[in-house]
Amino acid sequence: MEQRLRRLKDKANKLPLSPGVYIMKDKNNEIIYIGKAKALKNRVSQYFGAQAKHSTKVQKMVENVQDFDYILTDSEFEALVLECSLIKQNMPKYNILLKDDKGFSYIKVTKGDWQNIYPVLQKDDEDAEYIGPYTAGYSVTKAVEEAKKVFKLPACSKVFPRDIGKGRPCLNHHIGICCAPCSGKLKNSEYKKNVQDALDFLKNGSKETIRRLTEQMNEASENLEFEKAAKIRDTIKSIEKVGSNQKVVSSTYKEQDVFALSVMDGKACFSVLRFSDNRLFDTEHFFAEEGDKISEMREEFLTSYYSMNRKIPPRIELDGDIENLETLEKWLSEKRGTNVSIVIPQKGVQAKLVEMCKSNASQKLLDKYRVNDRNREALEELSLLLGMSKIPEYIEAYDISHTGGSDNVAGMVVFKDGKPLKEAYRRFAIKGFSGQDDYRSMNEVLARRFEEYYAHKEKGETVGFARLPDLILLDGGKGQVNAVLPLLKEYSIDVPVFGMVKNSKHRTSAISTAGGRIDFNARKKAFQLVTNIQDEVHRFSVAYHRKKHTKTALTASLTDIKGIGEKKAKNLIIKFKTMDAIREATRAEIMSVPGITEANAIEIIKAFRGE
Repeated sequence: MEQRLRRLKDKANKLPLSPGVYIMKDKNNEIIYIGKAKALKNRVSQYFGAQAKHSTKVQKMVENVQDFDYILTDSEFEALVLECSLIKQNMPKYNILLKDDKGFSYIKVTKGDWQNIYPVLQKDDEDAEYIGPYTAGYSVTKAVEEAKKVFKLPACSKVFPRDIGKGRPCLNHHIGICCAPCSGKLKNSEYKKNVQDALDFLKNGSKETIRRLTEQMNEASENLEFEKAAKIRDTIKSIEKVGSNQKVVSSTYKEQDVFALSVMDGKACFSVLRFSDNRLFDTEHFFAEEGDKISEMREEFLTSYYSMNRKIPPRIELDGDIENLETLEKWLSEKRGTNVSIVIPQKGVQAKLVEMCKSNASQKLLDKYRVNDRNREALEELSLLLGMSKIPEYIEAYDISHTGGSDNVAGMVVFKDGKPLKEAYRRFAIKGFSGQDDYRSMNEVLARRFEEYYAHKEKGETVGFARLPDLILLDGGKGQVNAVLPLLKEYSIDVPVFGMVKNSKHRTSAISTAGGRIDFNARKKAFQLVTNIQDEVHRFSVAYHRKKHTKTALTASLTDIKGIGEKKAKNLIIKFKTMDAIREATRAEIMSVPGITEANAIEIIKAFRGE
């Protein structure tokens, strides 16, 4: 390690004090980070100095650097342009890479006599009509909410006409934001007009809707239809009120983006408020690892954000200092075609907008990463109960499932911060032997898991199998624990292992150690957490076993047919999924399965249908 760092440090010290781009590579010669510098020697040599001064993210990156290349440029601006281009081409894992996955939003309009409108992210109903697409999901959601309130369309889950007259009107009707078709007193013609007015409002905007409604109000007044005129007047007031409320989130400048960054425990969140026509029309949030310098993170984030073909406004507000401000302004101005200003407001309306943006970023960060108080207390209780030196924030649990020794499988579930982390769940089919032996099965599964750990770690990965848990829990008693403890010593794994014991009613009752058991006693929160983990790993492993057992049973049934072996049976199952589907298939459909001949198809049809 030290020899590698000394070699890289010596190479960095030989770099010129010139602007350019540096390219960090791992042992497989893959690019893992790209950066730019005003003086290459000064910037690159910093990486290979005192590692304790770096953030966790930078430390991990430096640990995987085996070599680096560099490209000299004539100016810092050229270095920025080249850096952006190379990052887009190579997508290095340690750069801030923003995933442009916003997609589109639509306004869904249901069909029938009692239509309604909803904001949706995709066209999920062939019978509905859609308005859109729109690129700003926030704007679509707010617009639909406003339209439903102004034109008093139901926001509940009731379905009409099915639920007409089946219940009392809710609070929304009493505060004047729902016409209450559920009451059975509303004419369908009146409801339809509300829907059409709401759609007109969404399609043409509030100004056009107010103009049209004003004409209708005046016409009704001239015809002495004063009640109708009064209703239209109230609708116009509601639209104007919505508009005045929106001004609470407005900006001094017609078009601008507001950015803010929040950092907590090595994690970061960037929030963006986007304004057009002085109104907030979209919000976005992005998560990243904390870097060494906040000012560098802001610069890297902005270059990544506007590299994704987003419209660049003439003004950008930030919550703090940024590296190379003038260079970044020049790059953004060239991309936009007119001047772009980056500003850090100190007071007034703009400063309040930046503060609001920062509050959003902080809240999003807390929502994503902070353990809630109840989960934290449960984890603290569990660590005390098990005599652990730290709170087990990342727990893996294992369970074996089989039917009389056949179709042996195992399930692995992960609980992070006391909550299921389903994307980390894994399934194992027992391969090393056949028959019933839970201890041997558990030993095989953990051995395969530790082998995966070293394989993924070799690739420089830090998540999934490349991450060791803080605690391993096994469904079972001390027999299961003793079956795997030698493995930990063999693979040099330092992770505590305990069993989860069930009572005669198959409910969690205690924690098992290698030589005994630990009762929960007053540790109620820890007991509930372990119960949840045991129930979840049991559910997951049993579900996998049933799926595998069903396939085995199907295969066995099919192999009883003349000419159908195990391979052909598996291909049939892959194609048709169920016996009923095979039974109903035509000869041509059966023959489309790989390996199935016409003679096989005839035998299959004969077996299922007697034909």
